[in-house]
Amino acid sequence: MKKLFFPLSLLFFVSQTFSQNYKVIDSLQKLLLNEKTRDTTTVRRYLKLGSNYMWSKLDSATYYYNQALTLSHQLQFKDGEFRALTQIPFPLAILRSDSLAVAYAFKAIKIAEGQKNKEYLAAAYFTLGSVYIHIKDFNKSIFYHRKALSYNSPDNKFFNIVTNEHFAECFLGLKQTDSAFFYTRKVLEYNEQNKIIRGYDVYLLGSAYSQMGNNDSALKYYKEAWDIDIKNGIFSKDIANYTIGIASVFQQKNLPDSAIQYARNALDIADGTGLSNEKLEALNLLNALFESKSNIDSAYKYQKFTLALKDSLFNADKIREVQLISFNENLKKQEEADKQRKLFSNIIIYSLIAALLFCLVIAVIIYKNNKHRQKAYALLQKQKEKIDKQRSTAEKTLNTLKTTQAQLIQSEKMASLGELTAGIAHEIQNPLNFVNNFSEVNTELIRELKDEVIKGNLDEVSAIANDIESNSEKINQHGKRADAIVKGMLAHSKSGTGKKELTDINALAEEYLRLAYAGMQAKDKNFSAACKFEPDSSLPKLKVVPQDMGRVLLNLINNAFYAVSERVKQEMANLKGGSSSVSPFTFHKESMVTVSTRNLGDKLEIKVMDNGPGIPPSIIDKIFQPFFTTKPTGQGTGLGLSLSYDIVKAHGGDLKVNTKENEGTEFTIHLPI
Repeated sequence: MKKLFFPLSLLFFVSQTFSQNYKVIDSLQKLLLNEKTRDTTTVRRYLKLGSNYMWSKLDSATYYYNQALTLSHQLQFKDGEFRALTQIPFPLAILRSDSLAVAYAFKAIKIAEGQKNKEYLAAAYFTLGSVYIHIKDFNKSIFYHRKALSYNSPDNKFFNIVTNEHFAECFLGLKQTDSAFFYTRKVLEYNEQNKIIRGYDVYLLGSAYSQMGNNDSALKYYKEAWDIDIKNGIFSKDIANYTIGIASVFQQKNLPDSAIQYARNALDIADGTGLSNEKLEALNLLNALFESKSNIDSAYKYQKFTLALKDSLFNADKIREVQLISFNENLKKQEEADKQRKLFSNIIIYSLIAALLFCLVIAVIIYKNNKHRQKAYALLQKQKEKIDKQRSTAEKTLNTLKTTQAQLIQSEKMASLGELTAGIAHEIQNPLNFVNNFSEVNTELIRELKDEVIKGNLDEVSAIANDIESNSEKINQHGKRADAIVKGMLAHSKSGTGKKELTDINALAEEYLRLAYAGMQAKDKNFSAACKFEPDSSLPKLKVVPQDMGRVLLNLINNAFYAVSERVKQEMANLKGGSSSVSPFTFHKESMVTVSTRNLGDKLEIKVMDNGPGIPPSIIDKIFQPFFTTKPTGQGTGLGLSLSYDIVKAHGGDLKVNTKENEGTEFTIHLPI
């Protein structure tokens, strides 16, 4: 009864596995029947059908892979074509259509080389190496697997492990047990680290022990491999291999009956699933077992089956076909390499000829130049003396220019300082006037207080004392205001270290707008213009040199006030002159200077806008040039905008201008946050 348990349980397991596959197959076939158009989705379904038929009906698997290949070719779907070419060789190799399997694998390599895709090349060479395992050409298999590894990404560790698994199988086939052990151990260590349990890897370890003659360990690992795959619900050709392995161990242990039972089970599995190599191994084993039992009839029967299968699998024509395909592919590659070498040789020859011609031309040019050089030498000596004189004159002129430039820059700085000082003076004048006025009033009130004290009029004394106290508070208030203005201005106008400090740009811009306005009023009592400050409250503090950035703002705001002032003067002059070209409503437009700030995320924006006469297009490109000015002589050095531009650039920002004639000008500063 125990002997029957193995095949019956296997039969139940196989039927369950196939029934699960057929559910997927049935679903995919229904989807294919309902498809109205054949596209890349159809290709993927063909490929999936092929993979589901892989271990149940190899002919069907081959058919659907071919369908996927044909449709991919029609659709020019390279990915589908490549995947089909790397899948078809597996069922073909198992069915021992060796030449066709090799041909398809080489086609896959050609596509991968054409697309210069390393991932494709790794997969294609892996497929070819796997085909050669089935053909039992283990040396070629190792060669192509190593090529696959050379193209594989180091991150794809699973690919490396599967390749190592194939190396172990190849070295077992070559009877190199130490190498087989080495690669098997690597695979098992990876599986243990990643909590992967695969029966086939345990089977390889059992095969290595079998080659060493350690039958007990071999049997243990063969059975363990069988149990793992049964438990995980896996059925593949590996089950046949496990069964053959167990049979061979029983043969070594001189238990022929058990060996025959397992060998027959392996033959049934291989025969039922079309596994040619496994079928041949089972037949060989049965032949040897019946010979050892002197059962001549059974031995002869299995020998006849073995010879017939060997003839179909390993006949000379098949071997020649595989060798011819491999030879032709190698020949093509050799021819391509010869073409490349020939092309490279031709390039070298033509390059040498070109180099010789070039050298000849250079030699002729040098010869002619030598003749001209002698004639030109005397002329050059004369020119050198003349140039030396000119250089001496130019150096003197340059020194003079540098001195003048330094004086002009200092003049511009002093002009800015003068404007700043005028603004400060004008700002301080108001609180000082309050202080002086209330001081004088307090003096008079104190006199009155004394008189009322003498008279003894206490009610009046109390009222006067209250007035004096109120006035003293106002004096103190305006005194503090003047003190705050002085301290603030000193902080901004003092000569700093030139180091960047975290600065509140909103406060800086507002302060210099107020000072610039006060400075203009101090210079011109009739000046009047509207000021608007539009700050962005989300503005972060910025690392700048406050004195330098203050100078930039002062220059731009002063220019804006100057522009609106000039427009008013022009319009007044036109109106007084009775010019018909100017509308009487033109002057109705209020003079306006607006300073705004904005947080743009990665940078900070400061805008200074005016509704002055604008800048003519003819000079817009010159305004940032040093010493260029439109102001009358004596009113400007032409360095304000140039210095401002340089300061903003030194802070990693940019300064731009946007203007329209008769509408106004807008200067924009962008500073990185």
